Amino acid sequence: MIDVKSGAQASSKPSRLTSERGSMKETVVSEVYLFQLASQRTQWLNVRQSLIAGNVANANTPSYQAKDLQPFASVLAQTQVAMATTSAAHMTPSESELNVARPEDDDGANSTLSGNSVNLESEMIKLGDVGRDSNATNAIKKIFHQMMMTALK
Repeated sequence: MIDVKSGAQASSKPSRLTSERGSMKETVVSEVYLFQLASQRTQWLNVRQSLIAGNVANANTPSYQAKDLQPFASVLAQTQVAMATTSAAHMTPSESELNVARPEDDDGANSTLSGNSVNLESEMIKLGDVGRDSNATNAIKKIFHQMMMTALK
């Protein structure tokens, strides 16, 4: 579950796919990080879509403050995933290359006379972004699943 205020993802136990051969079980795939990441992204998008819908529904409510989650990149940055080098011949990026400063969007939410900070135009743009990101995430999951199934045949 994603915390609405912080956008943080609660950890869940990774699943394992197993196949049985006689009485022995073999682990075929364990902890496929891409599936876990896509699942987290989908949950984050669902929560964000709900918040945007709430903002639109309360567009005329006096003193209502628009809500949104922190960007998924921020949530991902908090997961503390380190790059692994499996061979001495691999290039490793420097610390400055890993921590590149990225510009942040500054909406500068302006309140109306009633104290409401919902801007319908920006909410519709956000909703379009959620739809686009959801389609992209689902396409990536589908392609990766097909790749895994082909590899297991």
